[in-house]
Formats: sequence, structure tokens, C-alpha cells
Amino acid sequence: MIDIKKWTDNFSEALHQTFDTRVWFVGLQGSYGRGEATEASDIDLVVILDEVSPADIRAYDKMLDGLPNRDLVCGFFSGRDELLGWEPSDLFQFFYDTTPISGNLDELLKYIDKSAVDRAVRIGACNIYHACVHNMLYEKSEDILRSLYKSASFTVQAVCFRQTGKYVKCQKDLLKCVDSEEQEIVRTFLYLKSGGAADFEKMSDMLFLWSKKLIEQR
Repeated sequence: MIDIKKWTDNFSEALHQTFDTRVWFVGLQGSYGRGEATEASDIDLVVILDEVSPADIRAYDKMLDGLPNRDLVCGFFSGRDELLGWEPSDLFQFFYDTTPISGNLDELLKYIDKSAVDRAVRIGACNIYHACVHNMLYEKSEDILRSLYKSASFTVQAVCFRQTGKYVKCQKDLLKCVDSEEQEIVRTFLYLKSGGAADFEKMSDMLFLWSKKLIEQR
């Protein structure tokens, strides 16, 4: 498996050679950020510059082409002002799910209030509801169902934060701090993530009813 500390050290050196003092923040998300990476895991990077132009995007792309494991690299590349203007409900998840490598995202905290967390729950539930119904009617895809349960696990993180004030990065740890309905969503996600067979109708029904209940809450 990739030595992520060595890899990100090389990445950071290349990044600062490319953009010098314009680098505002560098971080990791995803499985490497949570310490749960496997051989197949993406390297989910967050890079924030002072600002970003089309030329900067091309320069970053060229820089990545010179690094090992280019095929595994993904993530978020943005300018600072764009990030500060982002939808606050997205900033909630973004802030808490990002492990800093250099710099910090503390400036985002002033935008992440109770209403932002409430919106993260509601928007997540609405998106899952719509996609779940669409999949049940038209696509009937197990792959889409698996991706919806992954999205649902993020919504459960927001539900947990709203209830406890704590952000739990690792989904398996959510089982200790959410109600039974959310526990079933997380258990199903972890089961599917481990390669378990999908019971399309049963799992779709459960996801639909769970998202419906969240939407109906006032």
C-alpha cells in the first residue's frame, strides 16, 4: 500500500514549487484521511490556493502528471474566496471530513451553524429520496443502490452531529451514537461496502422510508 506520508510530502513539495506562496491549505479526505485506506483507495486531496484560474487548473494537472499513482489522485481544487462563498451545508461536511496537511480551515467555522447542519441533513435526505425512487423505477441498479447507501452514511454523520455535537469520521463508529434506524442504514452501507450481496427491493425500501422520514421532520 502507498506510504501516504511519504507521498504527500512529495506532493506538497511539488505543489509549492508550482504555486509557491499561493498555497493556502492542503488536506486529505476519504479513506486516507480517515486512516482506513486499502490498496484500491483513491488519494482524495484538498488543495486551496489564494485564487484559481483556468491556467492554474492546467498547471495543477501537469504537476499531477509528474507524480506517482496519478490514476488514484482525485479531490477538491479551489480558490480561497470561492470556498468561503460555498453553500454552508456543504462546508459542514467539508470541514469535518478533511484532515489538514498544511494550513487550516478554521475560517470556515463561522459559516457552519445549526442551520447549516440542518440543511446538510435535509438536502442529503432529499437527494437520496429522489435518486432512490428513480433507481427503483427506472435504473434498477445495484451499483446505484450501493452509492446511495454511501451517500446516506454521510447524511447519518450530519444527523449524529445534530444530535450530539460530535462529528464521527469513521462510519462504523456511528453505530455507537445514533438511533436504531440510522444504525440499520450504516450497517447496510458497511455490509455493501465489504462486498455483500444486495437485496435490491428490501434495501431500496428501507432507504426510501428512512429518507422520507427525514424529509417530513420539521
